[in-house]
Amino acid sequence: MVNTITQRIKSISEFHELRGLPKPAHPLISVVEYSAIRRPADISEKNWVLDFYLISLKRGINAKLKYGQQEYDFDEGVMFFISPNQVFRIEVEDNPAVKRAGWMLLIHPDFLWNTPLAGTIKQYEFFDYAVHEALFLSDKEEKIMNGVVQNIRNEYHSNIDRFTQGIIIAQIDTLLNYSERFYNRQFLTRKISNHQVLDRMENLLKAYFSAANGIPTVQYLADSLHVSPKYLSGLLKTLTGLTAQQHIHEKLIEIAKEKLSTSTLSVSEIAYELGFEHSQSFSKFFKSKTQLTPLQFRETFN
Repeated sequence: MVNTITQRIKSISEFHELRGLPKPAHPLISVVEYSAIRRPADISEKNWVLDFYLISLKRGINAKLKYGQQEYDFDEGVMFFISPNQVFRIEVEDNPAVKRAGWMLLIHPDFLWNTPLAGTIKQYEFFDYAVHEALFLSDKEEKIMNGVVQNIRNEYHSNIDRFTQGIIIAQIDTLLNYSERFYNRQFLTRKISNHQVLDRMENLLKAYFSAANGIPTVQYLADSLHVSPKYLSGLLKTLTGLTAQQHIHEKLIEIAKEKLSTSTLSVSEIAYELGFEHSQSFSKFFKSKTQLTPLQFRETFN
C-alpha cells in the first residue's frame, strides 16, 4: 500500500507560487480567480493541508475534491469552506471543454488577529462539514456572494490605511453570515433528502437502544448516516430545533418512559439496559429532563 504524501502550504504567498499566480497584493488575504490557477502536475497525487482559511465558490472545475473516502464532483456552482489543518485531496479530470470559473478567498489567521472575528469564525460549523455537504447557491445567492468578495478584493487593492482591515473584516463577517443563512435555506428546501435523514436516524436510535448497546454518540450517528457530526447537528437544529445530542437524549427519555410505564423492570435494570453504569446517574438524568424521578413517573401509572 502506497502512502500518499501530504503537503502543507504555510502561507498565501506560497500558495500563489505553487499555483502559478503573481505575488499576492496583501500577504494575509487574497482573492484568486480559478481561471488563472495553474495546477501542478502532481496535484492529484498528494493530500493538501493549509495554514489558512479557504472559502471557495466553484463552477465547472472539472475535478473531484476528496476528504477521506468522501468525494464531490464540482459540475455545479457550489461553495465549500476549509479551515487551517484540514486534510483534503483534489483529483483532476482532463476535459478542455469545461470552462473553469469562480474564486477562492484565502484568509490567514494573522489577518484576524485582535478582532472579534478571530474567535467567532471558529463558531461557523460549516468549516467542519464534509465536502459532500457543500453549499449549493441559487443564481441570486451567487451574485450576492460575488459582490461581497469583489468588495474585499477592491479594498485590499486600494491604498491600504488604518481603515482597511476593519472594512475587510466586516465584509468577511457578512460573507459568513450569508453562508449561514443560505445553509439554513438549503436544510429547509431539501426536505425529501433531509427528512430521510431524520427517518433513518430515528430507526438507528431505536435499533441501538433495543440492542442495549448503551448510549450512542453523535459521531456514531453521523458515521452511520454518512454525514459529518456538525452537519447533522446543523440540519437537525434547523428542522427540529434540537441538536443531535438533544435528539439522543429525547429518544433515551422516550424509551425510559416506555419501560417504566409498561414493564416491571426495576429502575436499576432499566438504567443498565439504557447504558448507565449506576442507577443514580440514570435517575438524575431522568429528573433533569422530566422534573420527576423514575419512581415518581412510574407511580403516575398506578
